[in-house]
Amino acid sequence: MGALDDITKKAQDFVEENKEKISEVLGSEQAEDISDKVLDGVAEAAKKVVPEEHHAKIDDVRGNVDGAIGTDKK
Repeated sequence: MGALDDITKKAQDFVEENKEKISEVLGSEQAEDISDKVLDGVAEAAKKVVPEEHHAKIDDVRGNVDGAIGTDKK
């Protein structure tokens, strides 16, 4: 488990050291375009495997995630 702990620590350090740049990238128009495509695909895939009565919830979750990434902030 030592190697996994080391990788986790390095990832945490990287995020801590680059918080500002990460926020900038996640708030970019490019991130918005990519996230929209990914979220649309995931939502459509989820709708294929869950009953139709849950589709509105999938759309709600998709919207919440989309609001946290890119330029379309809630």
